[in-house]
Amino acid sequence: MPALRRHRRLLLPLGLGATLILTATIPAYAEKGFGGATDGETEQHAETGDDGTVSVTVGGVVFDRSKNGRGGSAGVLRSSTSWAPPPCWYAPKYTPEQLQKHLEPIWETGSTGHEWDATQRKKYLDPDEPEKDFNKDRTGEGHWWGSYVNDSYPPGWDSCDEDYFWVDRGDPPPAGIENAVTPEVLAELAYAEIRVPGTEVTLAPAGEAKVNLPTWAWLDGAEFRPVSVTASVPVIGIEATATAVPVSLEIEPGTPDAETFPASGVCEIDGGRIGEPYARGKADRDPPCGVRYLRSSGEGTFPLQATVTWKIEWTGTGGAGGDLPDGTFGATQDVVVQEIQAINR
Repeated sequence: MPALRRHRRLLLPLGLGATLILTATIPAYAEKGFGGATDGETEQHAETGDDGTVSVTVGGVVFDRSKNGRGGSAGVLRSSTSWAPPPCWYAPKYTPEQLQKHLEPIWETGSTGHEWDATQRKKYLDPDEPEKDFNKDRTGEGHWWGSYVNDSYPPGWDSCDEDYFWVDRGDPPPAGIENAVTPEVLAELAYAEIRVPGTEVTLAPAGEAKVNLPTWAWLDGAEFRPVSVTASVPVIGIEATATAVPVSLEIEPGTPDAETFPASGVCEIDGGRIGEPYARGKADRDPPCGVRYLRSSGEGTFPLQATVTWKIEWTGTGGAGGDLPDGTFGATQDVVVQEIQAINR
C-alpha cells in the first residue's frame, strides 16, 4: 500500500518503544542523514546520553552515533562504487493489537477502496478463521513487520511494497524479502549514518606556495582516527557496527601545471598519520605528501582538492561481519602560488 506509507507522524508506536516526540537538540555530527525514515506512522525520537551524545531511533532502527565524527566540517561518505545503502527496509513494527488499531480506522474510512479493504480484512481478520485475528493468539511470540522508507526518497524508495508479515521471535525474516533487517542490512544502514572529519590539509612552508618549490601537505592524525556508528533493533536483539578507518589522502592540485608527491597524488596513511609536518631544514627534500606548482596562480588561486578514502568494515550479532565499499570525503581549499622574486644587479 504505497499510498499509506507517504503520510507522516513523528511518534513511535506504543509497544515497540517509548512514545516520544523528537525535541532533543542534536549536535551537528548527529544530523539527520540517510536513516531518517517515514512509513505512514513512524517515528523519530532521540535519547541523550551522559556524555551529551545522542542515539536516534528512526525507521525501527536505533542509531548510536556516540563514536561518530564530530564538528561542523564533518561530512557524509560517498561510496567509491555504484553501491548505495538500502533506500527502504523492513523491521518489526506492530504487535497484533497495534496492527489492528492501525488498519481498522483505514478500512472504516474507505480511503483505500472497498475491494482492497475487503481483501485486507480477509487477510488479517476473517470470521471464518478466528485464528487470523491479527495473530492475537501469538501475542508476545513475535511481531508484524512492515516497511520503512528513507525520507529523502532516493531511487528505489518505493520498492519495499510487501504487505505486513509476521515473524516469530527468534526467527529470521523470510529469505525472499529483500532488505528485511539482518545484521548485514543494519551495517549498510549504519554506513550511511557515518560522519567523517573535514579534509582541509595543512600546507607548508606557511603562507603562499612558491613556483617550483615543494609544498608539504599533511593531516592532523588526531582528527583521522576510526569512527563508527552502531545500528540495532533492540526488540529482536540484533545489531551491527560499521567502522570507517582512514587509509589514504588524494591530492589534486587544481591545475595541470603541477607535480604531486608521490606522483600518483595518493598519500597512504603511515604510522597513524597522513603526510609529514614540515620543519626547518627540510626545504631541500621532497615531501612524502605534497605538491610542486610549476606556475603562479596570478591574481587568483588554485582550487586544491583533498580527498580522504576510508575503508569500511562491519561486525554484527552472531559473529557476522565483513567489508562494505570504501567511502570518500573531500574538500577544496584555495591556494595562492607566487613567483619567487629575484633581484637583478
